[in-house]
Amino acid sequence: MYYQTTHPSPVGRITLACSGDGKTLVGLWLAGQKYHGGTIPEAMVEKDDLPVFTATKHWLTRYFAGENPAISELPLAPIGSEFRQEVWRILCEIPYGEVATYGDIAKKMAAKLGRQSMSSQAVGGAVGHNPISIIIPCHRVVGANGSLTGYAGGIKAKIQLLELEGADMSRLFVPQKGTAL
Repeated sequence: MYYQTTHPSPVGRITLACSGDGKTLVGLWLAGQKYHGGTIPEAMVEKDDLPVFTATKHWLTRYFAGENPAISELPLAPIGSEFRQEVWRILCEIPYGEVATYGDIAKKMAAKLGRQSMSSQAVGGAVGHNPISIIIPCHRVVGANGSLTGYAGGIKAKIQLLELEGADMSRLFVPQKGTAL
């Protein structure tokens, strides 16, 4: 069994999901986000008063107030393959207010796996399927040329989150066409 609750935010209503024991956060999705709830293998039951939800809502309130709460404050347990789990760990290393490229992450993955190279597209798939948006900061990943592409929560939300964090937006741009718009 999994539980869910919602929380308002400047980027729209957020849905939170936790494990059946109520101890770990397994999901955070923006309203209308691609793959919303996609990693949860069964129906979620509404339950608002779990400590993990209270802690996550407090974390989000601080984040949206411009603070930089530590990811480690929350008990995260995203559901996904070993490959995706490793990509999500790398996402957590991207500093607040900074960006990394899909290629940067691919290089780190290749090194961890003892390979010469790694497909940026494979990394992009893992980033796009991140089930704990905002907290696991997939919004901090951009294209090699500065393109603000690939955010399942939408380009508008990605820009809002990066601006909130004070990221240098001067070399970043919204692509004119593409699948992530």
